[in-house]
Amino acid sequence: MSSDEFDYGKDERLRSREVTEGAEKAPHRAMFRAMGFDDDDLSSPMIGVPNPAADITPCNVHLDDVAESALEGADEAGGMPIEFGTITISDAISMGTEGMKASLISRELIADSVELVTFGERIDGLVTVAGCDKNLPGMMMAAIRTDLPSVFLYGGSIMPGQHEGRDVTIVSVFEGVGTYGTGEMDAEELDDLERSACPGAGSCGGMFTANTMASISEALGLAPLGSASPPAEDEERYEVARRAGELAVEVVEEDRRPSDILTRKSFENAIALQTAIGGSTNGVLHLLALAREAGVDLEIEDFDEISQRTPKIADLAPGGDRVMNDLHEIGGVPIVI
Repeated sequence: MSSDEFDYGKDERLRSREVTEGAEKAPHRAMFRAMGFDDDDLSSPMIGVPNPAADITPCNVHLDDVAESALEGADEAGGMPIEFGTITISDAISMGTEGMKASLISRELIADSVELVTFGERIDGLVTVAGCDKNLPGMMMAAIRTDLPSVFLYGGSIMPGQHEGRDVTIVSVFEGVGTYGTGEMDAEELDDLERSACPGAGSCGGMFTANTMASISEALGLAPLGSASPPAEDEERYEVARRAGELAVEVVEEDRRPSDILTRKSFENAIALQTAIGGSTNGVLHLLALAREAGVDLEIEDFDEISQRTPKIADLAPGGDRVMNDLHEIGGVPIVI
């Protein structure tokens, strides 16, 4: 073969050419071929799919399946999807213990690890997968910091459980502990509540940190509209994931980057949405971090100013009675926007 025959025709803008093009990259290609990649893959944009799947929390226990749909979507759209792992901490399980000190640190480690892999392997674009609370801002920080064409993909929330004919969530169990402590609930009822509150995979169903940040990802423009609300175990969640993979190839080809999207106005939109849905106050912490990564001037006082003019219009737990699935059934985050 001539030297030109070692050129796989990849778009010259793509930095993955550094590990796939030319005779001198034959050893690099040999490594890819060992993993089943072929000539078509080597001519395609390399799409990284960082995945914090783990058996440590229901928020993340299903993320291998979600990521698989994203990988399939990227592959079918003409990309070369490459999955890699990162960490997670379960806030709900570590809560009330010294282990909770690890929670916010995990956000930084997630962002750092994704940045490190995408830099080291010369990846062209990302589908950032997230489940538990700090996964979401960590993945968004990584996309902003690397400024690679990216799509944010949430793993979805858990369905409510059923207890004595009513919907219950993990908050119901926390409340049950208090009720048991006052003697107003017996041990048998608390045990039944514990066993029924969390029926499967997904992030906590109320508008806690995970669902708040998933909603915010739509307002910022890092995730497609309507992608935050489909439940974790619903077929629509996997359709969202497949579309995220397809979209990642599209944004790489069009060279659309977070820096093209994130402005002061997009952060103001996110704060307004956070207020309207009664979102977690952790959103303040994370939006400030995202703005810093994006080089957008945002101060904690901005949250007060915007919230003063923005009504709370969604009746979502913990401040209200409904859960993310209820919002999904009427049209999801776009309805609020």
